[in-house]
Amino acid sequence: MRAVVVDVDVVDLRFPTSRLLDGSDAVNEAPDYSASYVVLRTSGDTPDGHGFAFTIGRGNDLLVQAALAVGRRAIGMAVDDIVADLGGFARHLQADSQLRWLGPSKGVIHMAAAAVINAGWDLAGKIAGKPVWKLLADMSPQEIVDLVDWRYLRDALAPEAAREMLERQVASRPDREALLLSEGYPAYTTSAGWLGYDDAKLERLCREAIEEGWDTIKLKVGRDIDEDVRRCRIARTVIGPDRTLMIDANQALGVEEAKEWMSVLAEFDVWCFEEPTSPDDVLGHAEIARAIAPTQVATGEHAHNAVMFKQFLQAGAMGVCQLDACRLAGVNEAVAVILLAAAYDVPVCPHAGGVGLCELVQHLSMFDYVAVSGTREGRLLEYVDHLHEHFIDPVQMRGSRYLAPRAPGYSARIHDRTLADFAFPHGSEWRNGG
Repeated sequence: MRAVVVDVDVVDLRFPTSRLLDGSDAVNEAPDYSASYVVLRTSGDTPDGHGFAFTIGRGNDLLVQAALAVGRRAIGMAVDDIVADLGGFARHLQADSQLRWLGPSKGVIHMAAAAVINAGWDLAGKIAGKPVWKLLADMSPQEIVDLVDWRYLRDALAPEAAREMLERQVASRPDREALLLSEGYPAYTTSAGWLGYDDAKLERLCREAIEEGWDTIKLKVGRDIDEDVRRCRIARTVIGPDRTLMIDANQALGVEEAKEWMSVLAEFDVWCFEEPTSPDDVLGHAEIARAIAPTQVATGEHAHNAVMFKQFLQAGAMGVCQLDACRLAGVNEAVAVILLAAAYDVPVCPHAGGVGLCELVQHLSMFDYVAVSGTREGRLLEYVDHLHEHFIDPVQMRGSRYLAPRAPGYSARIHDRTLADFAFPHGSEWRNGG
C-alpha cells in the first residue's frame, strides 16, 4: 500500500530573543524569533517532512492557522506523487481559489505555503537520501525548469532560455560539487551589528569576528545618522581597510533620506546598502542604486513573490538579490528567483537573519553554485549565530564558510525538546517568565 500524507501538524514556536535585543534593527526593535513549524505526517515507515516559515513574534499564530489551511490540501496525497512532481505539488497547494483571494501570492497565505512546500522538499530529500541542495543539483535542466510556475515570468526569462542556461553548466557540475564539498560556501556575519547593541559590545563582537576569520561584517543602520557614523567608524577601525563592510536599514528610510544617508556613510567604503527603503518600491530602489553607485543596493528579504524580483531585476534596482526561503513560496519559487537573477547576472546572497533561515538558504546557494550560476564570485551567505542548537542538522561552519550539508532533507527538523520548551504560549520557556 502506497504511503500517503495522513495529517499536518503546525506548532507556534517562539524564542525570546528580545531579552538581549538579538535581531534588533531600525524597524524591528525587539524581535522574538519565531517559526510556524510544519510537519507532514506520513503513513507506514515513510519519514515525515519538516518545514517552517519565519516570523518575529506576535502574528505567528495567524501564520500557524494559515499553514493549517494550506496544509490540508496535502492530506491524502501519495508520497510517491509528491516526490515525482514537486512542481505540481507546489502548484496544487497554491490552487485553492478561496485562500488565494487572501493574497494572491503574498502575505500570510504565501508564507504559509512556503512552510508546507518546504516540508514537502524535506520529505523528498529524505526519500531520495539526499540533502536538498544535492537533490536539486542532480536534476536535469528540464526537471529544474518544470519546478517553476512561468505564467508571470516569461517576459523576463523564457523557460526555454532558462533550460539552455542550465544546460551550459551540466558538464562542469561535478567539478563545482567537489569544490563545494572540500571548501564550503563563503559567508558574512550579521551577529556583531544588531542595532540594540551598545558601542562596547559592537567593538568586542567585531574584534571577535575578525579573530574567528570573518572578512565581511554587516551593521544595522537607519535610526540616527550620527549614531550610524559612530558605529560604522568603530566597525571600520576594528576590521581595517581591507575587509568588507555592509549596512542594512531594514526599510527605515525614504528614497531621498536613503541617498543622503549613504552620502554620509560613503567614507566607510560600504560594499552594499541593504533594504534602504520600502521593499515594494522598485523605482525608488532604482533611483537609489543610480545615486549611490558603486555601492550596491541589496534587497529582496521582503519581496513577496517572483514577480517582484522580476521587476527589480528588469529595472536595474537590485545589485544583490537577497531572497528569503520562507517569504517566497518555498523552494520552487526560490528556484525561479535564482534563475531570474542568473539571467540578469545579479548575485544571489540570501537573507538568513532569523531562526532556521541559515539552515534552509545554504541549500539554495549551493544549488545555485553547482547548477545555475556556476560561480561563488560576489556571492556570500548571511550567517547569524543564533538558535542553531535547536536543529537536528544545524549548519556547520569552518571559519567564515558554510560546509555542505550531508544529511538527507532540508535541515529543517527541530528537536522535540525545543518544541516542548518553546511552543507558545504553553512551553516551559514562556510559562516561566517569557
